[in-house]
Amino acid sequence: MKRTDGRTVPALLLCAQALWWPGAASARGDVPPASALFPAALVSATVTAALALRRGHPVPALVLVAAVCALGAGPLPAGATAVLGTAGPALALYTVAAVRDTFTAVLSVTALAVWQLLYGVTLHGLSDRDGLDLALTALLYATACGAGLRARHARRARLTAARRLRRAETERHRLPAAERRRMERELHDVSAHHLTAVVVSAGAASGLRASRPELAGEALRFAAETGREVTRALGAVRAPSPSGEELPSPRERLLDLVAGFRRLGGRVDAAIDDLPEGTLADAAHGIVREALTNAARHAPGAHTTVTCRYGETRTDVVVTSAAPPAGVTAHGAGLGGGRGRAFLRSRAREAGGTLTSGPTAEGGWEVRAALPGRTAAEADPAVPRGRRAAQVTAALALVVNPLLPILVIHRSTASAGAGVSAGVYFALLAAVQATALLWLRRTPRTARAALLAVAPLWPAATAAGDYTGPALLPPALSMLATCVALAAHAVAPGDPGRARTAVTRWLFPAAALVAHGAGALAALAERPGGAPGWGAGAGVVAGVALVAGAAHALGARLGRRARAAREAREERLAAWNGEAVREAWAERRRIAAGLETTVLARTADMVAEAEAGRLDATAERAREALAAMRALLDAVREGEGEAGGALRPQPGLQALDLLAHQHRATGREVAIRVSGRVPAHLPTAVDLAAYHVAETMLAAGGDGPAVLELDAEDGLLTLTASGVPEAVRPGVRERLTARLAPLAGTLTTGPDGTVGLRLPLAAHEDHEDHKVHKVHKVHEDHEDGDTEIRGGLSGRGNAGGGER
Repeated sequence: MKRTDGRTVPALLLCAQALWWPGAASARGDVPPASALFPAALVSATVTAALALRRGHPVPALVLVAAVCALGAGPLPAGATAVLGTAGPALALYTVAAVRDTFTAVLSVTALAVWQLLYGVTLHGLSDRDGLDLALTALLYATACGAGLRARHARRARLTAARRLRRAETERHRLPAAERRRMERELHDVSAHHLTAVVVSAGAASGLRASRPELAGEALRFAAETGREVTRALGAVRAPSPSGEELPSPRERLLDLVAGFRRLGGRVDAAIDDLPEGTLADAAHGIVREALTNAARHAPGAHTTVTCRYGETRTDVVVTSAAPPAGVTAHGAGLGGGRGRAFLRSRAREAGGTLTSGPTAEGGWEVRAALPGRTAAEADPAVPRGRRAAQVTAALALVVNPLLPILVIHRSTASAGAGVSAGVYFALLAAVQATALLWLRRTPRTARAALLAVAPLWPAATAAGDYTGPALLPPALSMLATCVALAAHAVAPGDPGRARTAVTRWLFPAAALVAHGAGALAALAERPGGAPGWGAGAGVVAGVALVAGAAHALGARLGRRARAAREAREERLAAWNGEAVREAWAERRRIAAGLETTVLARTADMVAEAEAGRLDATAERAREALAAMRALLDAVREGEGEAGGALRPQPGLQALDLLAHQHRATGREVAIRVSGRVPAHLPTAVDLAAYHVAETMLAAGGDGPAVLELDAEDGLLTLTASGVPEAVRPGVRERLTARLAPLAGTLTTGPDGTVGLRLPLAAHEDHEDHKVHKVHKVHEDHEDGDTEIRGGLSGRGNAGGGER
């Protein structure tokens, strides 16, 4: 989003001030003297220059603008600082709220309002019974501060959404490669440990057959058991548990890394939180590994501490090593290439973070990385308590400064006023409305009721305070807070899972029209002329309706824009996540197809030969399985990217681990829980539908943690999702229901964003069995038929209906 030049608005305010004074005064023939033009020029130039620097130094700019405008208000004629003295502090205050933290913004607006109140008291005393300047100033500053806070929150939301989209795009390209590396690693482990052991043991038993014949039986039993274990292991490689419990977590990998350095003689302490899979975990692992390697290389024997804290807005990875012990020689100091620190910074930068490294005060070395957290939001920098105390002290000093003349110079005349002015009443009512607005998000109904209850009190305040100003000004002031509430009411999408009815949509706007229309008519009736006529009354009510309708329409427009932007972001995020899962699933199915046609077949032959007692044939089959495994590994390495073609298989429930992995990598905690009662092979239609329902619920939006639970009982597959409040909205429910309807499935919603679905299995299982029986019948009728038909059907269950 493009930002305007910080000097544009101050220049426009300066031009407006010049047109108001001395421009308008000169046009009326009242030309200001040079004695007034010179100080007015000094005030205007100083205020404009301070406002031009407000983005870099917002708090000093606010203090300078307020002080200069207050000094110029005394000697200058009325109107000489009307624009700059009003809009200047408001603009500076808006910048403070938009740039600094909430505490600083609230402290600034409070101190400024109280300071101006006390400054007015020192100048004019308490004789001004109207005091509308007090209410108007308070409303102006509250509006500027609120607008600044809203702009700050909106900017943070945009940055958070942009970071999340960048992480999703990064993971979109990473997930297929990560799945390929996982399967390659596990296939290598199987070949290196299991099949190689069979070949070695069988060869040894064959060579010692004459001297130690008992080894042959042991080798055959070992080959049969190992073959069955290889089959189970390869089945887990083809279809890992969706919960991911069998894979080491990022925390376990970091702890293993630390344990490895401990075995090398390093003194390493670790405090590591759980991390999500993905770029963040890879970056943390790489940073810790590089930092520990450097510590072992340059400071062997030094005590090292590894800290990894995963928070809402940031992840801190810190590796601190003490000074090396005296007399210890660093044999590896010259082994590095000098690029370690650059690699560390690039790892942190690729993950969206920053990294610093340098010596510590105790003579050691520290590597500190600040990486994105759970929400990928921009974190407010930590503010020491001493700075907060200094801020409060400075604010109090500025506030009591206008009271010094009263404390030093004793007034000899008493205030002419005897009662409470209307301005004081207006300020109190405005404070009540501001408090109601603060509670609008948490308790919207109570806050709206409070605003409606306060509206009739404004005409009573005009009567109690003997107000003699414009009759419609107090009702207009009272409508400001209600207009904000009307806009928020139009923006809010309503409660999840329940569409707004016409009554709930228009009840508050109608009540606001009645309350403020009656208040405006009562204010006119208090005037000496009595109640207004029908025409004037109708005009007042029409004006109230026009203002309220404009506020509601503005809120509705802003709400539509915000929802459209959010839906566009969620759509892009869902598309990238879906593409990543499908590409990774295609990689898994491509490798699994090679396993089914080569390695598993050779392993089954090996088990059959071992059970038949043929040692030499068992060793030969084991060598063939090992050769097939190595050929498959070479094909995996050489065939990277081949799965991204147009005919990619559709993922089923066995791809839920990939879906959860992708969401965790983009900053959302997703857990998958599968009970032991879920069949290993589901009907194709049920498998596809259940996966697409889970994908749709997670893609509906939301940043909170989600849990998907799968179970099967009484011929029904149940999927319960919690933590998906966006999925219970009417539009998403319609898509889910349309997906389940052809399968006679049902969808239920519960409290706190819980969605449940039930899919029958019996009818679809009968349908699948009928198709398998039909294919087998064809195979029996044609003895020389294509054997790949049977193989394709046997592999479809594991594919989750993917191969079509």
